[in-house]
Amino acid sequence: MPLLPAVALLALFMLGPVLWSFYGSFTNAALTGVNAANPDWVGLDNYRKLFADPDFPKAIWLTVVFVFASAVVGQNVLGVLLAMLMRSSQKIIRVVVGTLIVTAWILPEIVAAFAAYAFFSKEGSLNSLLAIVGITGKSWLYATPMLAVILANVWRGTAFSMMVYSAALNDVPPEITEAATVDGAGGYKRLIYITLPMIRRSISTNLMLTTLQTLSVFTLIYVMTAGGPGTNSSTLPILAYQQAFKFAQVGYGTAIATIMLIIGGVFAVIYIRTLKPEVD
Repeated sequence: MPLLPAVALLALFMLGPVLWSFYGSFTNAALTGVNAANPDWVGLDNYRKLFADPDFPKAIWLTVVFVFASAVVGQNVLGVLLAMLMRSSQKIIRVVVGTLIVTAWILPEIVAAFAAYAFFSKEGSLNSLLAIVGITGKSWLYATPMLAVILANVWRGTAFSMMVYSAALNDVPPEITEAATVDGAGGYKRLIYITLPMIRRSISTNLMLTTLQTLSVFTLIYVMTAGGPGTNSSTLPILAYQQAFKFAQVGYGTAIATIMLIIGGVFAVIYIRTLKPEVD
């Protein structure tokens, strides 16, 4: 049983906090007061309160939009396109594009978040660029907060998808694509009928990883909009943080985190079942 110590450590440091959080969602734990030291078991009260909260369905919808637009579509589609560009372009282009894309990924998240805030703010880089061509800018973080955080997350996370798909494309046998070219298949048909099916396993894995990572994005959104204006960019991680730490309702906040964990599990099951790799 050589893996037993590793499994024990994973259970202690990963499964343990999850189970403790799940237990906490059934209590009235708080940051201050009597309930901070001696929380009481309240059963499903937190969940009843949560499903009666009008902000909760909106937070779920915004979370789904954020994950779908920035991870499922943005990072994966752009990642594939960049990987294909890197494969077929000249070395100087590969170096420049690769450096620009990977730099956004290796930046600490808080630094990337402040950079995105500076870019989209009313007096930021985007409006300065628009002013050069005579376009009057606006407060993007107030007028279109979700679009701003979606684009920022795409910018930040695409490098990972690009590297995954670059490695996958290197494993596609060139003789197969050459044979398809000889048979008259254009670039679009080769991509749809040959390349994508052959990197199916990488697509499945990357979709699941980027989805779960994006589902838990907190710092980027909090720095850029803090969930505002109002609750117009308040995803589930933001809502959980606000309830647990701003309003000191830790039990209620962990209930939201538990729902977020369930949503992540649903996404994972869907990907595993619908994009299940072939058995060799």
